[in-house]
Amino acid sequence: MRILLTNDDGIFAPGIQALWQELAKIGEITVVAPDSERSATSQAITVHQPIRVDQHCFDNERVSGWRIGGTPTDCVKIAVEALLDEKPDIVVSGINQGPNLGTDVLYSGTVSAAIEGALLGIPALAVSLNSWQVSDFTVAAKFTSNLVLTTLAKTLPPNTLLNVNVPPLKKEEISGVEVTRLGVIEYENIFEQRKDPRGRSYYWMGGKPVAVDNSEGSDVAALKQGKISVTPIHFDLTNYNIMPLIEEWKLST
Repeated sequence: MRILLTNDDGIFAPGIQALWQELAKIGEITVVAPDSERSATSQAITVHQPIRVDQHCFDNERVSGWRIGGTPTDCVKIAVEALLDEKPDIVVSGINQGPNLGTDVLYSGTVSAAIEGALLGIPALAVSLNSWQVSDFTVAAKFTSNLVLTTLAKTLPPNTLLNVNVPPLKKEEISGVEVTRLGVIEYENIFEQRKDPRGRSYYWMGGKPVAVDNSEGSDVAALKQGKISVTPIHFDLTNYNIMPLIEEWKLST
């Protein structure tokens, strides 16, 4: 089994290291990950500058890999189309430090790397730990390992990935696994204006959630109940339900 492992926290992040240590027990791992943190890069690709690629070895060379001077999407594209001799059997992105829930997946580099795998016709998983402080990825890594085996045995539909969020709990404290839909998280964005030493303005963006859909069946609700959330995602953004309505507009040139 050939597993392509990536993330958006960077190749030296503890989440990806915990994951390759676990996945190395079940398959041949190749790590292709950003050389530094690339969080919230969404589906960005690098087209206006070169992409630097440096080989990197882990764990006494049991795991090979590359450090990529680009985005998570770059990592998957260049791995599959330039670096690897064979297409991987599965792409795994993570383990992210912090959740990727609801509409936040639109901004997530972790999820976008998995989306790129699905776009290339490869089964893909995005995995996140629902904590910014807890750094024990053991439960999430073991769950991911089992999910990799199940996913390859059962087969995902085309153009689909699984977005996984794991609560920061011990295994015996987790309430179960729920297949969920994406919730909705809305933010009150705050832009703090500052001045650089030359007197020019710049801004820091911050914000906090002001509206959260945590109704039953959402990924947000599952995490609050101490469950692992598994959300199937596809990237056909067409709103088929309102196509007849738009047709009624009788648009013309």
